Amino acid sequence: MALYNGLVGFILILNILLALVVVFRERRDIGTTWAWLLVLVFIPIVGFVVYLLFAQNLTRSKLFKWKDFGKSESSRLSETQNNLLNTGQFHVTNATAAKNMELIHLHAFNNHAIYTEDNQVELIVEGEEKFARLLQDIREAKVHIHVQYYIIKKDAIGKKLIEALTERARSGVSVKVLYDEMGSRSLTSSFFQAFREAGGEVEAFFPSRFRLINLRLNYRNHRKMVILDGKIGYTGGFNVGDEYLGLNKRFGYWRDTHLRIEGTAVFALQTRFILDWNQASHKDIRYDHAFYPDTTSNGSIGMQIVTSGPDTETENIKIGYIKMILSAKKSISIQTPYFIPDASLLDALRIACLSGIEVNIMVPNKPDHPFVYWATLSHIGEMLKTGANVYIYNKGFIHAKTIVVDDKISSVGTANIDVRSFKLNFEVNAFLYDEEFSSRLAQIFRKDIEDCELLTLEQYILRSNWIRIKESISRLLSPIL
Repeated sequence: MALYNGLVGFILILNILLALVVVFRERRDIGTTWAWLLVLVFIPIVGFVVYLLFAQNLTRSKLFKWKDFGKSESSRLSETQNNLLNTGQFHVTNATAAKNMELIHLHAFNNHAIYTEDNQVELIVEGEEKFARLLQDIREAKVHIHVQYYIIKKDAIGKKLIEALTERARSGVSVKVLYDEMGSRSLTSSFFQAFREAGGEVEAFFPSRFRLINLRLNYRNHRKMVILDGKIGYTGGFNVGDEYLGLNKRFGYWRDTHLRIEGTAVFALQTRFILDWNQASHKDIRYDHAFYPDTTSNGSIGMQIVTSGPDTETENIKIGYIKMILSAKKSISIQTPYFIPDASLLDALRIACLSGIEVNIMVPNKPDHPFVYWATLSHIGEMLKTGANVYIYNKGFIHAKTIVVDDKISSVGTANIDVRSFKLNFEVNAFLYDEEFSSRLAQIFRKDIEDCELLTLEQYILRSNWIRIKESISRLLSPIL
């Protein structure tokens, strides 16, 4: 018994020392530090193993390198624009952008996000339309196709995509596919066999270095991008799988938002793909002018492509959201599958509510991750108390990641309103400065309300004690979910 007690005491002391050394050496925010302390203290030793798997700090890492980055058109545009912004000589012709120069300045200097205003943007909210449009563009590609998804499934639509890419590779088109190993964990090498034999190239982001062990498991490349001949770009919420066509009985109808872009903004998507590919591949992409062809778009939508990830000190997309929220004069409308904002974003939304601004939040009724769902409900309660309108989407599963302010500026991309998207995942969002486009997004939001139930504060207060317990536990762990 004495030996047993001594061993238990030793393990507890060792675990506390590990907690102090490992957690406090990381420069994390207080909420995340306490969440990990709870895990380390209440699950001795095992908690430490979990920490090693899920809590590496990548901010010191130089993950993305491209020797020819300075040659890229997006790099040169960024340098030129920043110099003009510094001297007050940067001018825009887009009226909505002119009224939001502070937001443009924020992204330009914080994320080197180039501002372009020659873009044509198609708004896609149906899976069938998205994949029909994408497959047609793939069939018409002549030079190169760059594909990146968090999830690619080996189901009907996944096979159809790979077959289309294989056909283009056989025709001499350069085709590269990058997927996240965690998100696409069901994939096997045989799935890409014909594609590789046709000359296509495939890489996995952050692959396991050891069988069944991946020390970068918690850091996922959540970006969804397709670039065709450097002229057409896709980004938004849709991954590749039958469920995104509404064919999964668990979720039913799938409501998402995606963009098809033509114009100079595609250059930024292209550069992001190349950086991600070079991180994952031993065969780097070298600069080629074909990646940045002369654009012939007659569009007029102003936009910036903004990326973020755990390798940077600043949560680029989150601070863009906060800046948008603080600029609101009339309304803010948000669609997100998860609503787990940190204190700064939550405060910005509450201040907007208390200032008389109409704040609308739409979340799904069907959870796909229980802890995340209960954490969402907890934060939704905070917004109800300050007067926000909360809509529970009942038609199926809403996976859209959109925010619209005053029906004038908007953002569509891959980032959810949660700590994971802002701090742990690699994400990409388009920030759009166009009143007509943003009004269309707002109209779609209002149309979606028809398939929602308005959640009232009175209903929320009447929730059961069991739900309250689940909310409290999930909220406590929300910084590391």
